Amino acid sequence: MTPGARAAAAIDVLEAVLAGRPAEVALTNWGRANRYAGSGDRAAVRDIVFDVLRCRRSLAVRGGGEGARALVLGWARERGQEALFDGQGHAPAPPRATEARAEPAGLAALDCPDWLEGPLRAGLGDGFAAVMAAMRQRAPVFLRVNPLRATQGAAIAALAADGVEAVAHPLAASALEVRAGARRVQQGRAYAEGMVELQDAASQAVVEMLPLRDGMAVLDLCAGGGGKTLAMAGRARLRLSAHDADPRRMADLPARAERAGVQVRLVERPEGAGPWDLVLTDVPCSGSGSWRRDPEGKWALTPAKLEALLEVQAGIMDRAAALLPADGVLGYATCSMIEAENQGQVRAFLDRHAGWELLAQRAFTPLEGGDGFFGAVLRRKMG
Repeated sequence: MTPGARAAAAIDVLEAVLAGRPAEVALTNWGRANRYAGSGDRAAVRDIVFDVLRCRRSLAVRGGGEGARALVLGWARERGQEALFDGQGHAPAPPRATEARAEPAGLAALDCPDWLEGPLRAGLGDGFAAVMAAMRQRAPVFLRVNPLRATQGAAIAALAADGVEAVAHPLAASALEVRAGARRVQQGRAYAEGMVELQDAASQAVVEMLPLRDGMAVLDLCAGGGGKTLAMAGRARLRLSAHDADPRRMADLPARAERAGVQVRLVERPEGAGPWDLVLTDVPCSGSGSWRRDPEGKWALTPAKLEALLEVQAGIMDRAAALLPADGVLGYATCSMIEAENQGQVRAFLDRHAGWELLAQRAFTPLEGGDGFFGAVLRRKMG
């Protein structure tokens, strides 16, 4: 496919996305309907689609409209590639008079919805503009070294043999940043043998905040695919259990645990499966810290949805607290940069529950390299 044809294909995919279809589904459907497109073409179209979704508001200004064609035109103009719209072959038709170019300003230039400025500023403070500008870019690819399978040096060497260039990243002791060959990671020996797992560096740093020690009984209450479950297993010899409100999310966890050399018990009802020394709650959240990876979430979030999430988060924290004895530890994590979901939830929890103390909390932003994340560690006091 020519570059112009790839731009036209991205327009087709984005039309489906704007009609309500998830981007990954729309891309898969397009690939199945266009078997002639090679892997390089599919990757290029995917990149355009996600570049557009990350910067949807500013590109609408540059492209002169909010439809799929205008968004891709804005994408091309931002890169100095308006010539892709020449109508030759399968390329999009040339720009029309109604598709006038303008330069975005203010929140539009930062690709921030108006209503989210206040909630995000509350969490980011003076870093708001810099962080939102960073969120317009693609996220780096990070790996977590599994110390049960390899040292950091051995993992880097094995990845190099797989055609993947990776270097240590300072945000977490286990973190590697992939500099080249990211699409080869899951086809390589290092991944197949459990030396590395895909996991954001800030996510790893949140796990490093937890006071884990050998012999602890630990529950990952919102385990999902089990990324943090396996990260905890790499830090100490634990009696690990995992639970999720939707058990289907944990479907791959047993195979991932076997590859990593870890034992994890899946539990349906945590209330009857304890006692626990530590419960981690990686709660459902706005996902604002991971909008570089899931940009659709930025535009789908509403004040009502955020309010509903706050209620769910508080309920999960209360549930976790009931599972813990005196001196038990509660870990709280979000992939959010919104203060109400982070420090605000911690304050509200301490107001609701006497006899608890805050041991540590930290907010991570993309300016440190990884996604936006928040972690807090609380403990039920003795006596």
